[in-house]
Amino acid sequence: MKINNITKNLLGLFLIGLVFNTFAVEPAISRVTVHQRWPWSRLVDIDYVLSCDPTQRVDIVVNGNNGSTPLQLSHTSLSGDMYSVSEGAHRIVLDPTRTAYTNSELMTQFRVSLTPIDPPLYMIVDLTKSAGEEGQVKYVTRSDLDAGLWGAVETNPVPGVDSVIWTGVTNDSAYATDKLVLRRVKSGSFGMGASANIITTLTKDFYVGVFEVTQQQWRLIIAEWPAYFNNSTYRQTRPVENVSYNDIRGATLGGGWPGSTDVDSYSLLAKLREKTGFTDFDLPTEAQWEYACRAGTTTVFNDGNGSASVSGAYAYTNQWLDVLGRYKFNGGYVDGVTAPAQSSTPANGTAQVGSYQPNAWGIYDMHANAKEWCLDWNSDGGPSGGIDPMGPDAGSMRCNRGTGWNRIAADCSSYTRDRNASNSRFSSIGFRVILRLP
Repeated sequence: MKINNITKNLLGLFLIGLVFNTFAVEPAISRVTVHQRWPWSRLVDIDYVLSCDPTQRVDIVVNGNNGSTPLQLSHTSLSGDMYSVSEGAHRIVLDPTRTAYTNSELMTQFRVSLTPIDPPLYMIVDLTKSAGEEGQVKYVTRSDLDAGLWGAVETNPVPGVDSVIWTGVTNDSAYATDKLVLRRVKSGSFGMGASANIITTLTKDFYVGVFEVTQQQWRLIIAEWPAYFNNSTYRQTRPVENVSYNDIRGATLGGGWPGSTDVDSYSLLAKLREKTGFTDFDLPTEAQWEYACRAGTTTVFNDGNGSASVSGAYAYTNQWLDVLGRYKFNGGYVDGVTAPAQSSTPANGTAQVGSYQPNAWGIYDMHANAKEWCLDWNSDGGPSGGIDPMGPDAGSMRCNRGTGWNRIAADCSSYTRDRNASNSRFSSIGFRVILRLP
């Protein structure tokens, strides 16, 4: 894509149309300039200044036109300052090679419009649709929830954590089968580990699945039914398990974390990235997982109850855990004694996702149901903390977080860690996905 010199000089003069939500101070974008790094690069720099309240954070929606013709700018073609943006000068970068427009075309009337919006709380991806298809991706804002547009909500469900969650997501099985629902998690600092004192900072927002990936979602993405608990009447909304780290990311390219985010073409994540057009779908890091699990709490469980314990008399059966997730003594095992049959209903073994109480950010089943794969190589010394930790550079085992249906309460805390070889497949290990934001 080429931009002629006259257009370059005029781009900063066109009117930017803004669509505002309700803010303390109405955000405004000014001093927009667009410059292609031609002939040295195909990249296009879009510089702008955002004016808003100092405490506000907004997302920036970019629309492109060539004259009156809209341009399809894919998710992967844009990077830079688009998410949780604060006041001041910023830059977004457009890579035309990731669109349908190449350097061979002369875009004589290229222009962009930038729209500040309230960051969504939820993202819904329709897995029955293809990348770019109309209606494939929808976003849900807090104002949408407050207006009752998406059904039941709950405000401040966990004491001490200011939040609103969409509880209506459990009222329609489509959100656990045909669609993938993710919650926006804001960047921030927290304490990891048993004493919640390993200071860890995540500098980027991300979306995380509100449910563990289900068997029906796996089938829609990769056309298989790999799970152990395969009763065909109930399997659609149960978590997919019996899948390895290598099945999810791949053994060759996918085994390259933390040096690379690439995945193998046959893997679940490669298929999901292709189906949605979002190339940053992945497993969470261990730090991202615990941050999402705790959801602003420092307690043993993510319900914020400081009286809860997993020691002594509470190491096996546990009254607090009974309402938070499926473990050995609330249905995982038959009467807490006998392992369930492969054909069991969700009364035993894995529960249908979303059957238990969510945390303060509306994320379900993080304490128990299926243990979950994380990106990191396991560190025997425990989580390292710091800024955006990615785990050890090498290892022999990948980290698991959360706990499976077959474990006791002592294994189900917010800080419980486990590990398995990348090619391991067990009926107690599944996963959830995140979407990294640049």
